[in-house]
Amino acid sequence: MSDQDTPSLYEWAGGEQSFRRLIDAFYDRVERDDLLSPMFPGGVHEEHRRNVTLWWCEVFGGPPRYTETLGGYERMLRHHIGLGITPEQRHRFAATMSLAADDADLPSDPEFRSAFMAYVEWGTRLALQNSSPGAEVVEHAPVPHWGWGVAPPYRG
Repeated sequence: MSDQDTPSLYEWAGGEQSFRRLIDAFYDRVERDDLLSPMFPGGVHEEHRRNVTLWWCEVFGGPPRYTETLGGYERMLRHHIGLGITPEQRHRFAATMSLAADDADLPSDPEFRSAFMAYVEWGTRLALQNSSPGAEVVEHAPVPHWGWGVAPPYRG
């Protein structure tokens, strides 16, 4: 299979509708979670869900609408500075995102889930670091573009 034949993670997952299902499933779980829900007093509103969906779509190879309409990396960074995310919250976020991927019926093949969870681990660790009081952050960077990593999709 050539690189031209390899779909993006965004395409493999099913596009924007699939990522919206993921984000809704995730935040529905967050709103019921005693460790994560305090980060969202009053619940997770539609605008937040829509914006985060755009971020995840762009990261996984979809259209760059988060960057074009919302300001890209710098805006996402501003949302995390000073939050004081704890290691326990970071871990719960990652575990909850994995469960939400199941809830949203994202592809369950090991290649996709490996790439998906690699981003979750990377992103949550970066958010943990950036949210610490007095953290030295990279203020300007592109939105990450996540790929398949070591194993492209298996087609049996």
